[in-house]
Amino acid sequence: MDLKGRSFLTLLDFNKEEIRYMLDLAHELKAKKKKGILGEELKGKNIVLVFDKSSTRTRCSFEVAAMDEGAHVTYLTNSHMNKKESIEDTAKVFGRMYDAIEYRGFGQEIVEELAKYAGVPVWNGLTNEYHPTQMIADMLTIREHFGDLKGRKLVYMGDARYNMGNSLMIACSKLGMHFVACTTKKYFPNQELVDLCRTYAEASGGSVTLTEDVQTGTKDADVIYTDVWVSMGEPDEVWEERIKDLTPYKVTADVMKNAGEKAIFLHCLPAFHDLKTKIGKEMGERFNLTDMEVTDEVFESAQSHVFDEAENRMHTIKAVMVATLGEPENK
Repeated sequence: MDLKGRSFLTLLDFNKEEIRYMLDLAHELKAKKKKGILGEELKGKNIVLVFDKSSTRTRCSFEVAAMDEGAHVTYLTNSHMNKKESIEDTAKVFGRMYDAIEYRGFGQEIVEELAKYAGVPVWNGLTNEYHPTQMIADMLTIREHFGDLKGRKLVYMGDARYNMGNSLMIACSKLGMHFVACTTKKYFPNQELVDLCRTYAEASGGSVTLTEDVQTGTKDADVIYTDVWVSMGEPDEVWEERIKDLTPYKVTADVMKNAGEKAIFLHCLPAFHDLKTKIGKEMGERFNLTDMEVTDEVFESAQSHVFDEAENRMHTIKAVMVATLGEPENK
């Protein structure tokens, strides 16, 4: 399969065969990495990493993956883009200097406009609406653990209106999985996207369910997934509202027990599972909490695969870059 020259902005743009191809390629590249075999698929390529939001896993994954395959990267956090210079003009400049662009930031329209004018592949490292590179890592982690994806039940607990809820619903529905958004109705995904994903699910043999009932929603789940309740860039005032609304949807030992012994726990990280961070400590003192979206008991349990998932960010981002910019051996 040849994806060379394509941007990676949202999984809405890719069919199930193309997603599976990237998963297979990630598996292959991971195996080579474990054997100490580095490639040259991106040799001589120059890549700019534009970060309007801070990052740990995304930045490290792109840099290590690019260097493993012979590319050079520029990490950029203080460009004039969207301030003194238009996105269109910036994209055209980047396209003259670089072979590909990664963008992590705010509105999806920014990464879409970069792709429209750059003339080179653009990769979405996270926007408010979508987080497609995280999805490839998540699906690889699930497949590695269970051996397959089709028919698996994934339950997303928390605020399902934004990038993680949207992207998991898209990925699951395209790959024949059963997606459940388990949260209060106020935090359900956009209905238009839900309807679209239900058409994908109908074709793939999956399903999309929205429920406020934790016991029903998480029963016999294969994967319990959550994310922080407040995203980067949101105002401080929303913490109180989210904590009040979403505490009933915290991932606890009882939730995992209801899902069953086979279930695994995933989280895109960072996680407020204790008070060992500045924000965690502040919110703990302010609201008398010891954790937020997941308990430390679950986070540190044998059912938690969050660090396998974090490692897989690098292997799967490498696959996205090689597939769209390099010359994969198994076209």
